Amino acid sequence: MSASQAFAPTGGASTARSAQASAAQGFVEFADVEKSYDGRSFAVTRMNLTVARGEFLTLLGPSGSGKTTTLNMLAGFERPTHGTITLEGQPVDRLPPYQRNIGMVFQNYALFPHMTVEENVAFPLSVRQVSKADIAARVARALDMVRLRQFGDRRPTQLSGGQQQRVALARALVFQPSLVLMDEPLGALDKKLREHMQLEIKQIHTMLGVTIVYVTHDQSEALTMSDRVAVFNQGGIAQLGSPDDLYNTPQSSFVASFIGENNTLEGVVDRVSGEQCHVRLNGGGEITALAVGVSEGSTCHVAVRPERLSLSAAASGGNALPATVDGRIYLGDHLRLLARLANDQLLTVKVGPEATMANGETVTVSCAPNDCRAFPADAGTSGAIPKQGKTK
Repeated sequence: MSASQAFAPTGGASTARSAQASAAQGFVEFADVEKSYDGRSFAVTRMNLTVARGEFLTLLGPSGSGKTTTLNMLAGFERPTHGTITLEGQPVDRLPPYQRNIGMVFQNYALFPHMTVEENVAFPLSVRQVSKADIAARVARALDMVRLRQFGDRRPTQLSGGQQQRVALARALVFQPSLVLMDEPLGALDKKLREHMQLEIKQIHTMLGVTIVYVTHDQSEALTMSDRVAVFNQGGIAQLGSPDDLYNTPQSSFVASFIGENNTLEGVVDRVSGEQCHVRLNGGGEITALAVGVSEGSTCHVAVRPERLSLSAAASGGNALPATVDGRIYLGDHLRLLARLANDQLLTVKVGPEATMANGETVTVSCAPNDCRAFPADAGTSGAIPKQGKTK
């Protein structure tokens, strides 16, 4: 039996009918969900979110944006103040956590230090009164899946951080949950190990096809692992889409600044022509950009990625701004050059390591209009969240 077969949900025809029903309405659904802890301010406001069966969805956002509160409501650790949460078409917002058939992986692993690795993984099966023979077989398969079978008799304190996190993952999957929730599970690991575990978790997700809802504040982690990402801000979803959508077509200044690295130029929209607008920059200079919700005469922020900018000795068409090289940062496979514009603003430009521009050299910074996006400035970098219902 393969690992995917060993951990696949069972149930025959009834499960197939359930799968068809949940596919039609969403495997997980938040409908007008709100959460307030004091009755006045809201940690989550009018949350409407659908998660497909088998999807890897990441909730991404800064501290206090509502992502962890959303996960806790789905897990059953918090109850929504308003609205309904359904799992496979059934309301779960009033069910205790142990009745939801959800696996959970935490940042601090939450392993029992007095138990062996095998006993930790077996624990969810024991409390569900699975037979001892079945427990042994399923624990062995789970440890094989995370490549820790040989460490079954060790205590968690005898393992590295990455090994402990893999034990936590095996424990979350061993009882064949319908949904796995992960709350910043890699936050305690160093960079190299974190990147390795990102790939391991994604491989397991692909192999098993289990539905995963993952919380992180790490943008690169979200872009690497997810089918879709929900970017949270101020208690709501600022944008929901694929990693490619969020990186290349952000819909607000907040998303543009939070996902990846961006340069931001401030100015006033001189005119709008079709999908593009012409912007007079503060302190001098002009630029043409894609218009995203801006109008003539309004102040705006123009966002452009460092890798979309180029440097040359002279203007070469498109958007061209005179600048002076103000710094060089060597990063192995590329250079980050700091270019100071006439208005004293610094832009970061990503170029190849062979670039020869020296500090103090006069250059032209240029970019294509379609690589620039102009957003309303009234939203600021905090971002305007699309209205999700009544405001509080």
